[in-house]
Amino acid sequence: MSKIELSTILVAKSSGERLDVVLSRHFDDYSRSRLQSWIKSGYVFIDSVVVKSPRQKVLGGELCEIKAQLEAEISWQAEDLPIEIIFEDDEILVVNKAADTVVHPAAGNYSGTMVNALLHHCPSLESIPRAGIVHRLDKDTTGLLVVAKTLNAHAHLVEQLKQRTVGRHYQCLVYGQMVAGGSVDQPIGRHPVNRKLMAVVRNAKPAITHYRIAKKFRDFTLLDVKLETGRTHQIRVHLSWLKNPLVGDSAYGGRLQQPRDASLELQNALHSFTRQALHARQLSLIHPKLCQEMTWQADLPEDFADLLSTLDKDQEQNVS
Repeated sequence: MSKIELSTILVAKSSGERLDVVLSRHFDDYSRSRLQSWIKSGYVFIDSVVVKSPRQKVLGGELCEIKAQLEAEISWQAEDLPIEIIFEDDEILVVNKAADTVVHPAAGNYSGTMVNALLHHCPSLESIPRAGIVHRLDKDTTGLLVVAKTLNAHAHLVEQLKQRTVGRHYQCLVYGQMVAGGSVDQPIGRHPVNRKLMAVVRNAKPAITHYRIAKKFRDFTLLDVKLETGRTHQIRVHLSWLKNPLVGDSAYGGRLQQPRDASLELQNALHSFTRQALHARQLSLIHPKLCQEMTWQADLPEDFADLLSTLDKDQEQNVS
């Protein structure tokens, strides 16, 4: 087990709220259930007095301290699985995630995940919140993911994400020939009908996506996308909201759209591309210990690159 010590001044506007609710906002890199467990275990102090009831109301302005033990996530098992490591030192590691890979174990996916592979590579991650993963990629999204190997690195990276200083750049292929780049500033929350999906929802969490055109095809556009926030499915939701959903995204893009006069080769390529065409190609952040900016890049995976090559051929055939 590893020790963890946190402290914060509870904001005045929290007056009258439950302690566990307030702490979940101050320390949102930890789950509410974990914070409740720490409170009940006597690890939480308000103005130096131990508190054991998650329901206790706060006044606002108090000093809150957490002195806890991080126990291993016993349900997460190490597995000897292939993993492409782009960079690693004592503080962090950066991986290039493959398609069809779930990041965290969950119902229906307790094995074969990125976390299972990371625990085999670095067993000490069992004592880091969420096995050191501070941001996610969807199962079928490929590309760069940073993992914290120490508690200090974890706290440092979480703060960078809060301050929106982590540079996350993606490439994606969307339906339609877009005219120009731009930004989408629309809140994202749970879909009002299908709770497994996200949607642009009024009064939900703020979400900002910037995009520019990388290349135009006959009926498609390759975009360079930069995230300012990191909501679940953000790029997929925002581009669907623009009516330019990602190719291969059955959840947010609907049925496959075959362009008119598409060659048989292009029809087959689109039909066989059964995941969203989204790749996290560049990641930039301040190293937690070296305190200097570092940047990594990952080339498009083979299936994505092959699809773009087929679109290039289709473009040339229709121009000539």
